[in-house]
Amino acid sequence: MMQISNSTERWGFVSMAFHWIVALLVIFMWGLGYAMTHLIEDLQTKFEYFQLHKSIGLTVLLLAFLRLVWRLTHRGPALPSDLKPYERGLAHLTHYGLYAILFLMPLLGLISADTSELTIPTRIFDLFALPTIFGPTEWLHDLAKGGHELLGWALLGLLVLHVGAALKHHFILKDETLRRMLPFAGSSRHGDNQ
Repeated sequence: MMQISNSTERWGFVSMAFHWIVALLVIFMWGLGYAMTHLIEDLQTKFEYFQLHKSIGLTVLLLAFLRLVWRLTHRGPALPSDLKPYERGLAHLTHYGLYAILFLMPLLGLISADTSELTIPTRIFDLFALPTIFGPTEWLHDLAKGGHELLGWALLGLLVLHVGAALKHHFILKDETLRRMLPFAGSSRHGDNQ
């Protein structure tokens, strides 16, 4: 039976759900962002992709906030005790960096949309429009758009580092680091399914 909350050995269902849902949305968003800015030429399709991108971006921002609240109120498993100090530092830096990007990137994207000279309202899943806060502001638009794009590449780099570290722990170090974030994986060491 899967546990809802975290234990000292394993991440619980809620933490896993936040982790994997946000991870899948972020990967989808990165591909969608690249496609809508580099591959799609039809203006109507581009417009629909931009609206979807903004809607999912706001969803990621909300999920990141909820995930952070859950993380701060529900302690998780500690890092493996045999990590070298620089590995421990890299793990913390990667996690803090991912959290920072999950907050900053959607905010910069929304500011970029809000300050665009196109003045197209941001509609969230075509249910409601976000109010305009800034209106067309060229310098702020350029700054937010540039920051959003830069964070997209930084996010890709951190994801590669994060996945690479998880795979190293699983295949080379053969410890429980990856398994404790996999639903239904249980622990190979204890043979349970906490």
